[in-house]
Amino acid sequence: MSNERTPLMTSGVCGLAVTACGGQSDGTPESGSGTPTVDPRKLNTFFGVMVPTVLSMFSIVLFLRTGFVVGHAGLLQGLLMVIVAYTIISLTILSICAISTNGAIQGGGAYYMISRSLGPEFGGSIGLMFFLAKVCACGEYVLGLVEAILDIFGSDPDSSVSQGVRVLPQGYWYGVLYSSVVLLLCLLVCLVGAKIYSRTSFVILILVTVSLLSIFISSVAVKPRDFLITHKGSGNETLRYNASYTGFSVTTLRNNLGSAYSLDYSTNSVMSFSTVFAVMFTCCTGIMAGANMSGDLKTPSISIPKGTIVAVFYTFAVYVLIFLLVGATCDRTLLIQDYGFLQRISIWSPLVTVGIYCAALSAAMCSMIGASRILHALALDQLFGLPLAPATITSSSGNPWVAVLYTWGLAQCVVFAGQLNAVASLVTVFYLLAYAAVDLACLALEWASAPNFRPTFQLFSWHTCLLGIMSCLVMMFVINPMYSSGSIVLLLLLLLFLHYKSPTSSWGYISQALIFHQVRKYLLMLDVRKDHVKFWRPQILLMVANPRSSCQLILFINQLKKGGLYVLGHVQLGDLDSLPSDPVQQQYNFWLRLVDKLGVKAFVDLTLSLSVRQGTQHLLRITGLGGMKPNTLILGFYDSCTPEDFFLQDSAFCDASMELGSEGEYNFGVDLPSLQAHFPPVRHVESPRWLSPEEYVGIISDAIKMNKNVCVGRYFFQLEGEDKDSKVDGSERTIDVWPLNLLQPGSRDYEDVCSLFLLQMACVLNMSNKWRHARMRIFLNVETESSDQGWVVNEETFRELLRKLRIRASIKIVPWDSVVQHHLQPEEEEAKQALSEDFLSAVNSMLMEHSSQAAVRFLYLPRPSPQRSQNRQYLAQVEAVTNSLGPTLLIHGVTPVTSTDL
Repeated sequence: MSNERTPLMTSGVCGLAVTACGGQSDGTPESGSGTPTVDPRKLNTFFGVMVPTVLSMFSIVLFLRTGFVVGHAGLLQGLLMVIVAYTIISLTILSICAISTNGAIQGGGAYYMISRSLGPEFGGSIGLMFFLAKVCACGEYVLGLVEAILDIFGSDPDSSVSQGVRVLPQGYWYGVLYSSVVLLLCLLVCLVGAKIYSRTSFVILILVTVSLLSIFISSVAVKPRDFLITHKGSGNETLRYNASYTGFSVTTLRNNLGSAYSLDYSTNSVMSFSTVFAVMFTCCTGIMAGANMSGDLKTPSISIPKGTIVAVFYTFAVYVLIFLLVGATCDRTLLIQDYGFLQRISIWSPLVTVGIYCAALSAAMCSMIGASRILHALALDQLFGLPLAPATITSSSGNPWVAVLYTWGLAQCVVFAGQLNAVASLVTVFYLLAYAAVDLACLALEWASAPNFRPTFQLFSWHTCLLGIMSCLVMMFVINPMYSSGSIVLLLLLLLFLHYKSPTSSWGYISQALIFHQVRKYLLMLDVRKDHVKFWRPQILLMVANPRSSCQLILFINQLKKGGLYVLGHVQLGDLDSLPSDPVQQQYNFWLRLVDKLGVKAFVDLTLSLSVRQGTQHLLRITGLGGMKPNTLILGFYDSCTPEDFFLQDSAFCDASMELGSEGEYNFGVDLPSLQAHFPPVRHVESPRWLSPEEYVGIISDAIKMNKNVCVGRYFFQLEGEDKDSKVDGSERTIDVWPLNLLQPGSRDYEDVCSLFLLQMACVLNMSNKWRHARMRIFLNVETESSDQGWVVNEETFRELLRKLRIRASIKIVPWDSVVQHHLQPEEEEAKQALSEDFLSAVNSMLMEHSSQAAVRFLYLPRPSPQRSQNRQYLAQVEAVTNSLGPTLLIHGVTPVTSTDL
């Protein structure tokens, strides 16, 4: 298996094992040096998953926004918000558990899971969105911490003189200054002491738990009391509110059941269900904290599901109890006008203060560390190129300090929002989008039905994934339609950028699995018994001996396929019995690389055979699947011309462009020098031929017997403007069609199957991008000096036919009495193929006279004689007629392809 940590470009850092919340782990080096390495996976379920998840989910909402939610939304709507929020994250957790138990999880957490499940486009775009969500969350937690600090140490708005410990001046710019200082402290810890933080997280959890216990004890021990709360109004006036703590009271509980949305004193805006829910949902943004520790966990596939689920149940119970407690003990004024009211009603307020500071500071540092690790992972995967290149730099201990500086700089921009509630909606929208992406990853894996998707965690289905996606998207737009629309647009732009700019990865693409699943299903639905001539399209097998001399023909046929099947076929001569392995399997990458270089939409099918004729029969029978099988065989012409080397003419195959393209595309192990070396030089005049004239004509006969249409292309090396970079639109081109069998002057039927097939193919070419403005001319050969003047009627009949077939073309009448007079009509049956050289030369001269300026010519290809002895004569006649004509396609059709009905 290829390394899942392989970067997308061949040059770059290969190892990657990072954590997203606390500590860092070293990438596992490639084995081969024999040097033993220290296993960085040391954390168990409790310390590695439960502790960081619980701390991240408590954050600041538990201590600073519980009263805000219950006060504005009421107890019933507040509990509804908790249930809705936890339902959403529970559905996402099921997806996380499924993905994390489906194989080895390395460092990178959620970003690793999404990118390795959905591919680099989704992984990179969602990873960047997840990084932005953590940056905004870091700023939000810092603002919450500053709010808590000012509640204790901020100067009284009624007094211009500092009193006691209330010494810190307040105001917008002071708040930004304090936030910057706290953020700088977080930066120093992340640069120097990230490991110290991860080791002390358990101590922080104990302090937070003690603070929680003091709140529950206070609800029983503290007697009712009244408070006077003051705020500065919008006009710089002082607003005073009388609030009270009633202890457990049925009256207080009844008064707090309903909602009473009012003015938020921190932002001076009126609250609503959506804005309150946005603030409350920030408590649910920590469910990834355990998954982000994947690089440090001993058994991540066991620890992540178990630890995350236990942490979610624990925090849910705590939030429900706290909501019930404050709803039954505090009046609404206290809840709405003082977000730090828990310190006022505590039996010993310093315990709550310590809990607030520890929870907020811990969440801020966890978000900064996590965001920096995600950015570092993105940089190592080289998804965004040069802008994130410095983020790959790490210290000697493996700490990505440049990524930390990136994160700090962006978080500094967030704190200019000034208030926690001002950024809550943006944080929530980003996280909901990230959760929807995780659900999408799991849904895609489930729908793809890949045999290797066998998670040990089974408590999920595609229904839970789909419900999770829908609930996340609905709540995003309920919270803030503008932020939601903007975030989705940003996600789509990132997706398109990565789709067109990022190189191909070796991680595996879920899109390939989904496409396979759908293609198989639709191929089964494509019933060949329901085929109808109205919906016929060419499905082409083009036999290629050497691409060096056939590239122009390959490019031309790409214009002729009209959305149908297009397969490049090649026969490798050999006997598998005498070979150690199948040589054909090793060649597919070179041919597919050729298809990429030429920019054609074609499949490749190769076979090993004792002869080219037998191999072509194999390909005609087995190429394709179900209703998508070739109905038309196309061959290059068999003549003595010295082929030209297209690789020496096209810039895409020259060394000058090799360096330009190597950074922008993944070559699947086939670089340009290897591609050029794989295909042999073009054939020289003295070189032996692998195919005899009899065998070549036999291939044409075989295809007709197998009810396949046959086309033979000659002089297409002279055709220009067919490469993918050409701007030719066909306005200066002419398509000439000669629907009569010129080797049998006695046949005057312009409406037989072969002639109509020839017209259809010319019309198909005229509909393609590079030929849509080309002029099409149809030449009707008539004997004007004959006593039978039926050709006039035939001309009108043919014009009516073209009108019914909706073919726009000009009709040219070509008298060929002088040509027909050279035609011999022997009575013997065996001599029917013996055409005089004068007749063949006259036909060629007529074609040269009327079609010398055409870009391409379509001619009628006669059916070969069933007698093998006449194969050389047949080939010589076709060669003489088309001699020096220029790009010509000789066509023999055997299937009806035109319809005049609706």
